[in-house]
Amino acid sequence: MDLELKGKKVILTGGSRGIGRATLELFAAAGADIGFFSRNPAQVEEAAAALRDKGVKVIAQALDMSDTAAYKTWLTTTAEALGGVDIFVHNASAAGGFGSEEHWYNCFELDLMGAVRGCETLEPYLKKSTNPAVVMLGSTAATETFLAPQAFNALKAALITYAKQLGQHWAADGIRVNCVSPGPTYFEGGNWSLVETHMKPLFESIQAQQPFGRFGNPEEIARAIVFLASPISSYTSGTNLVIDGGFTKRVQF
Repeated sequence: MDLELKGKKVILTGGSRGIGRATLELFAAAGADIGFFSRNPAQVEEAAAALRDKGVKVIAQALDMSDTAAYKTWLTTTAEALGGVDIFVHNASAAGGFGSEEHWYNCFELDLMGAVRGCETLEPYLKKSTNPAVVMLGSTAATETFLAPQAFNALKAALITYAKQLGQHWAADGIRVNCVSPGPTYFEGGNWSLVETHMKPLFESIQAQQPFGRFGNPEEIARAIVFLASPISSYTSGTNLVIDGGFTKRVQF
């Protein structure tokens, strides 16, 4: 199936590994030009080189998104360097964890305000696109209780609500906004890889709850992100697409 992404211009937050990296790989394979950042310079350099090998334009930089001014500047500079923006994917996250007020603040700044600032900054570019789309990475953690109160769960719930409202607000401008919410997703160096190493009983307990007997992998999530971002998904907006292998128990009305 042709996703009609050749020549499209994509900006993605995060992206040197995991779901973000898998998403960039699929966009590049489809012929889209891409801009992304991550905090680790070596990982950014390696990912950018691999993506350029696919014959697309790649704008990449090491960046800490908690630096709000630098983040907004990067968005604008990258949009100009790409010659516009058709697709914005908000993937970066402070990830899970318990406890401190500082962690709650970091999740608020990265998971939620990273999306808000990205959308507000890129809105003029998206409005000029013939097929504008935004995809935000939610989580099944937004609707499932887990061990103890976590900033990640609460802020992903807020992000999904924001995406729904933004999708309705921007519909008049033809801009589609959707979420993809993964269930537990495993990759080397990711959160569940760390849990496997340091909290083996918890890892085995969660894995045993997966109907397919395994965690999802980044490419399985990335396929949904790329589909929702593509022009062939032209009438899908305001949706939270859950990709969890049937892990969550609620019915998706």
